[in-house]
Amino acid sequence: MSTNTVDKDRKVTTMRLIEMKRRGEKIAMLTAYDYSMAKLIDEAGMDVILVGDSASNVMAGNTTTLPMTLDQMIYHAKSVVKGTQRALVVCDMPFGTYQGNPIEALTSAVRIMKESHAEAVKMEGGAEIRESIERILSAGIPVMGHLGLTPQSINKFGTYAVRAKEDEEAEKLIADAKMLEEIGCFALVLEKIPAALAKRVSEAISIPTIGIGAGNGTDGQVLVMHDMLGINKGFSPKFLRRYADLSTVINSAVSHYIDDVKTGDFPNPSESY
Repeated sequence: MSTNTVDKDRKVTTMRLIEMKRRGEKIAMLTAYDYSMAKLIDEAGMDVILVGDSASNVMAGNTTTLPMTLDQMIYHAKSVVKGTQRALVVCDMPFGTYQGNPIEALTSAVRIMKESHAEAVKMEGGAEIRESIERILSAGIPVMGHLGLTPQSINKFGTYAVRAKEDEEAEKLIADAKMLEEIGCFALVLEKIPAALAKRVSEAISIPTIGIGAGNGTDGQVLVMHDMLGINKGFSPKFLRRYADLSTVINSAVSHYIDDVKTGDFPNPSESY
């Protein structure tokens, strides 16, 4: 039986997330990419729904997040927003829409906000994209940062291994986190870094940290919906906890349907006009 005591009626905002951190209330975040799943997740009391560029993997079958376009992200975000009432909806800015060009970054972020009605954008990187983040923030668009393992940079790193295990990279991550807070980001995702470092970062800044593979010392957690529901069984990292086995449930239901059609059992007289 669920022990969820979340206030499901009060709308989650960027300011509310900061309030949650101040009082020690953990933040629950999950990805979604379509209206129907977003509606179910929102009704359950989710705090933040991330329209992730992980749609590239779980929706489009790509091996990396890089192929996602701005138009595709806007399409997914628009669908999610329509199914959401309570959760804060954050949309990933896809690869190539903000790195190295602050003007293009602002144009891309404005399109996301105007066309999808998402409430914030998420961007991967620290000091190297500072100018783009500042340009977007100057337009009044909330930005969620993302440090540690940054999947859009997979070809640079060449691996999805844990980041910031060495002192130099860890210190840069801490400096980047403080910089993101200083310039006005409202929250920060920490992906696949040592738990002790994630806790240290979380205690060093006043904005919420959302961890994925970063231990329990962050202010919240995020997982990819398809992974935690057991729809995608081909991805089993150490940090993933599966809360359902929907791939088996769906396969069984579809097999049952096929059998009923083949045998003529479906539709029966009560299912016919």
